[in-house]
Order: sequence, then structure tokens, then C-alpha cells
Amino acid sequence: MLLDVLRNGRSSESDRLLATEFAGDITVINDELADALLSILRSGEKSEEVRGSAAISLGPVLEHADTQGFEEADDLPISEHTFRRIQESLHGLYVDATIPKDVRRRILEASARAPQAWHQDAVRTAYAGDDEAWGLTAVFCMRFVRGFDEQILEALDSKNPDIHYEAVLAAGNWGVDTAWPHVAALLASEGTDKPLLLAAIDAAASIRPHEAAEMLEDLADSDDEDIVAAVHEAMAMAEGASGEDADDDFDDDDDSLH
Repeated sequence: MLLDVLRNGRSSESDRLLATEFAGDITVINDELADALLSILRSGEKSEEVRGSAAISLGPVLEHADTQGFEEADDLPISEHTFRRIQESLHGLYVDATIPKDVRRRILEASARAPQAWHQDAVRTAYAGDDEAWGLTAVFCMRFVRGFDEQILEALDSKNPDIHYEAVLAAGNWGVDTAWPHVAALLASEGTDKPLLLAAIDAAASIRPHEAAEMLEDLADSDDEDIVAAVHEAMAMAEGASGEDADDDFDDDDDSLH
């Protein structure tokens, strides 16, 4: 059904937009749907919103394939050939200056989920400009492209709430230790809005698992089920990280005895 909507030139704008969104679900996407999304993305006749949605929908499967690898290809939704073709296509479209700005932003955001050598320069350029929309895209990409700890710290002080939110996620993903005071302050403040608080909860467990467990105990009594669930997941992650540290310490001591 999704393929029919994506390939049918007479589909309505709303139907096509929904189909591009649904097609990116990791439980649905396959080689054929990926090809259909790429075809829409390349089409100058489609709206910017639909093309941007098609690009974003390719992001999850790129990240999944990049993380899992292709040693057990039968368990992956797309083939390695399709994965490489998506990467090459997105790069080619990104460097095409005739592609509308917002579509190029979505292309960078999607492609960065399976980082390649060209992404560092692209993210650095996007962040260095005065365009706040490109700045948001850059900080989103910093969650996946390493080497931007300094920029992540700077973005934590952004007045733009979306950039601030993405910076917290990026700091957590890379365990940026110097971001801890900022993340801890978000956890302690009653004025932190829910999406940002959830991001801070997740980040805390990655940055300083030992201290995070203590700070998260109070939040575990929240009346909000989403916050409680996030706290339990983060505390489990923190305990796991603490256990790994303990194992590492034991192994180091054990090695010193031989």
C-alpha cells in the first residue's frame, strides 16, 4: 500500500506525506521502499515538505545498518548494496546547490546517522554560519558525528530551545564530561520542561553514571509515567556503567598481580 501511494503520481499531497513518514519505520522499510523514497527525494516536482520527509525517513535504517553491520544480512531490512546507494545518493544530493535549503538540511540530518568522512566538514560549515536553521541541523548531527565537544558545550547555552535540546542529547551520546554541570542543573530545576528533562535524564546516565544515580532518585517519585520510565531506564544504564567500571578496576588490579 505504501509503495502504491509513493509511486502513484496522482496521490494527494497529504497521502504522499503520510506514506513517506510511515515508510521509514524500521519494521516496514525494505529495498523497494528505500528506492521509492530516493525517487521522491530526487524529484523536483514534489514539494519540499514531501522531499524532506522522504530524506528523514531514510535516517533510521541508515543508522540501524551502520550499527549492526552486514555480517547477518538476513536480519537487516535493506541490503548492503541499497545501504551504499542511499549513502552515495544523499551525498550527491547534499552537494547539489540547486536543491532547496530545507531539503538539503534534511539530507544532512538523515545521512549523518551513518557518518562518513565528508560529514565533519559539512557539520562544521553548517554550524559556523549565521543561519539558525542550519545551526539546529548541525547540532542534531553532532549527536552522530564525533569531534564536536566544544561546539556541543557552546550550544548548551543557546537561546533556541530546539538547539539546546539537541545539544543535551549530543552531550549525553558522547559522554561529554564538561557538560555535567549543565545537565545536573537541568535535573535539579523545577522549571525544566518535560522534553528537555527527559533528554537530561538520559544524558546524565551516560556522562556521570555514579553521580546520576543519586540525582535521579528524587525524580523516580514523579507523577509523570514518562519521567519515571526514563529514570528507571537511566538508572539501569548507570548501574551497568558502574559495574563495567568496577570490572575494569578489578581487571587492572588482577593484571598487576602477574
